[in-house]
Amino acid sequence: TRQLSETYGITLAVLGDALELRDQDTMGHTERVVALSESIGRELGLSDDELTHLRWGAYVHDLGKIGVPDAVLRKPGPLTPDEWNLMQRHPEQGYHLLERLFFLSDALDVVRYHHERFDGKGYPLGLSGEEIPLLARIFAVADAYDAMTNDRPYRRAMS
Repeated sequence: TRQLSETYGITLAVLGDALELRDQDTMGHTERVVALSESIGRELGLSDDELTHLRWGAYVHDLGKIGVPDAVLRKPGPLTPDEWNLMQRHPEQGYHLLERLFFLSDALDVVRYHHERFDGKGYPLGLSGEEIPLLARIFAVADAYDAMTNDRPYRRAMS
């Protein structure tokens, strides 16, 4: 029902907000990527259901970072290879945290594959091209844009 769907969406937004409390360097990131990915999806003609799944996945895309130590998550400089390995686990960790939530089944691709790259050089699986699910590809564009246009602890925003 519609009320249940709205409740799910609010719950996921709260989870996204809670994660941002832990990593205040990216405050506002979730809301920005939710809005941007929805705008892209709408322009591409996604259905209302697809837009809902995209939005829900966007809210919790970085939930797996809960398993990344603060020292790595908030490090102001480049990550060591071991630290980078820890960071690269967050999509799978988020996926496994959320996979039992039946209502998220169509949104989990965003969580699991949002760091895959069209050229196959992404993670966690090194998928390429259309092997990457559409919602994850759309979200990845929004996520990359937001990362480039906002300050991070290790670099200033591009203008």
